Amino acid sequence: MTTRLDTATLLRCYRRGVFPMAEAHDDPRLFLVDPDMRGILPLHDFHVPRRLKRTVRQDVFEVTVNRSFSRVMEGCAAPAPDRENTWINPLIVNLYGRLHREGHAHSVETWKDGRLAGGLYGVSIGGAFFGESMFSRARDASKVALVHLVARLIRRGYGLLDAQFHNPHLEQFGLVEIHRAHFKSQLDLALRIETDFGDTAHLMGGKAALDVIEQARAN
Repeated sequence: MTTRLDTATLLRCYRRGVFPMAEAHDDPRLFLVDPDMRGILPLHDFHVPRRLKRTVRQDVFEVTVNRSFSRVMEGCAAPAPDRENTWINPLIVNLYGRLHREGHAHSVETWKDGRLAGGLYGVSIGGAFFGESMFSRARDASKVALVHLVARLIRRGYGLLDAQFHNPHLEQFGLVEIHRAHFKSQLDLALRIETDFGDTAHLMGGKAALDVIEQARAN
């Protein structure tokens, strides 16, 4: 347990395959997690359910990248019908806000009628992206953000999308669980990839994002 962690130490933790959490939103301490089993979303076998494809293709939501990182974190930290408490405490909000300003943490937002409808955030190092959390205020809002994230990671040549734990909500996308040693082997390979999150001003439309994902599945 700790109440202090700087961004350099946090990045070293990610490179070792461990990440911080809090017991609850009002707990000021953090602890490091190194799960026996790790959830990952295979980038070249990512499945988009048929109904969601229609939503993505029709561009029901405006999708942006890094426009409102702090608001996405706030959304992820807020109580929701399926979670009364959260592991995101003020220390994590502050720490990842600094990571974002340093260029290591990124958000994908979805908007409807000018209002933030959902989004996700995570940490990028080399060719590894560590998904942290997502939230939704409208049907499919966070799922659309995830589809656009995956398309971006594929196009940028990433090798790993870490989902941390098994999550039944992610099973529809092809989530798999692998042992810690296997994960760290994949992580080591991904960290050697020379890439970055890319230009956040020029974004793909929904059809283009789906095409990228389908091409990756076909190869």
